[in-house]
Amino acid sequence: MTYVVTESCIQCRYTDCVEVCPTDCFREGPNFLVIDPDECIDCGVCAPECPVDAISSAEDIAGNEQHVFIELNASLAKEWPAITTRQPPLPGAEEWKDVRSKLSHLARDTVI
Repeated sequence: MTYVVTESCIQCRYTDCVEVCPTDCFREGPNFLVIDPDECIDCGVCAPECPVDAISSAEDIAGNEQHVFIELNASLAKEWPAITTRQPPLPGAEEWKDVRSKLSHLARDTVI
């Protein structure tokens, strides 16, 4: 099973996790990261690097409200470009990091 970026990442997009990924499986959207499940090797090294605890094993979230992110990561990973180096967080990330129910704020347009 793969790891999944969940709702906590929306409007923050901290990228501490991308530098430790051995398979470069992260994809960058306008205000969110996703993990490509076809590239993830389920090593888990990314999860402890996330300052907002947005990364979980798909197995761990399969039965809770974050389960929608399993398919969301898979579908958006096909559209968004790879990110392999750390970038600054989004402006306002500190204000957004503790906000809950952020799914309605997910921007799906491709980053260019």
